[in-house]
Amino acid sequence: MKSPLKSSPGSGAVVSAPAAAGGGSPVVLGAALLGFFLISLDALIVTVALPDIGRSLGGGMSGLQWVVDGYTLLFAALMLSAGALSDRIGARRSYAAGLILFALSSAACGLAPNLTTLIAARLLQGAAAAVMMPASLALVRQGFPDQAQRARAIAIWTVGGAVAVAAGPVLGGALTATVGWRWIFYVNLPAGLLALILLARIPASPRLPSRLDLTGQVTAVIAMGGLTYGMIEGGAEGFGQPLVVGSLVVAVASAAGFLTAQAKGAHPMLPLQLFRSRVVAVSLAIGFMLNAAYYGSVFIFSLYLQQQRGQSALHAGVLFIPMTALVAVVNLASAKLAALFGPRVPMIAGQLLGAAGLLTLLTVGPHTPLWTVAALMVPVGLGGALAVPALTAMLLDAVPANRAGTASALLNTGRQIGGALAVALFGALLAGADTFRTGMQWSMLTAAAGLTLTAATTLTLRRNGHRNAGA
Repeated sequence: MKSPLKSSPGSGAVVSAPAAAGGGSPVVLGAALLGFFLISLDALIVTVALPDIGRSLGGGMSGLQWVVDGYTLLFAALMLSAGALSDRIGARRSYAAGLILFALSSAACGLAPNLTTLIAARLLQGAAAAVMMPASLALVRQGFPDQAQRARAIAIWTVGGAVAVAAGPVLGGALTATVGWRWIFYVNLPAGLLALILLARIPASPRLPSRLDLTGQVTAVIAMGGLTYGMIEGGAEGFGQPLVVGSLVVAVASAAGFLTAQAKGAHPMLPLQLFRSRVVAVSLAIGFMLNAAYYGSVFIFSLYLQQQRGQSALHAGVLFIPMTALVAVVNLASAKLAALFGPRVPMIAGQLLGAAGLLTLLTVGPHTPLWTVAALMVPVGLGGALAVPALTAMLLDAVPANRAGTASALLNTGRQIGGALAVALFGALLAGADTFRTGMQWSMLTAAAGLTLTAATTLTLRRNGHRNAGA
């Protein structure tokens, strides 16, 4: 059968590639899932190792913070550009490049002789993760052309991230306590090698042979970098600091330049007509709010458990396990619910479940039993697990296959921004409140209100998530 991606000679739209064997290859899914697992794992596994890293390499608290924040900064700043790169050179080629860079930078992290080298290697890891993320999801989109198969594949793909989120703090603590903190980076090497072996068995991906949108790429990176840096440093040092204000001003100016380049450029990397689709616009808002609620609550309760209740970092990580333990199962249930009732049902149910969970956390006080706290956090994790697979599948169904990399990068960029803004906002609410509990309650109320609002916007979508975005 003729590929739906193949265009007529001279159209310049898409360079077609052989279809994935069987129309839905487990090899494609395995390679994509491994990469997503590594990306998610490295966002969390390093946290509990920070005290040992400090004792080994020296440096103050701000230096250790950048071991974590450097990864996030480049990950968020380069995501959109990496999505466009995936569409232009092909998802398989882009994913392979990201995997190789991720493995090399992981080895550099493990071998780092000082804190400066480690931070630099973490920046490279974040850049590699940005390249891998949209290409990973684009591989799933291209490898599973059937809508129902694709929804199930995306649900399984999200399991990789769910398992990494659950295992990260515990695995990091276990490796640090037994063989040393450097092994939290070395474990990426065999997993990365396996993903590359699987990738070699996948046919080449379709490409968009248009010219590079250099202006759009540069302004997007500067805008995202300025915003992410401003949010991270503003939450830590205060939003009135000159460097923070300057970075946010640069972010706004660069964002304006980016939108102008996309509207007037001959070869925009982010066609603005995508936003004419209600599915795309609403999906981005929901993704933003889901991450804001999840990462904001994890941030708040990490501080609560360690600063207010005196728990160690490893014990705090263990207390988050109930929140994440059932996520993989719920990811798969989301796909089944979407197949039976349409994607709106798990999306709305997930957002409302998350909002309800945040409201129950208002009851947490200084003497609430710790396992009660762990149990009360469960609905927040399950709500996101229920909504995200259906949300992702709906978004990818709403765009052409050759725009899958751009669309997935756009969604994940919005989610990263949501998490970063929530951490900054909730940190400010804690700092400005009379007591920790008051700041915590205002944070939970804010997140619950946001999820309730986006749940209401989900009702404006068509029941079956009709494809209505242009190429």
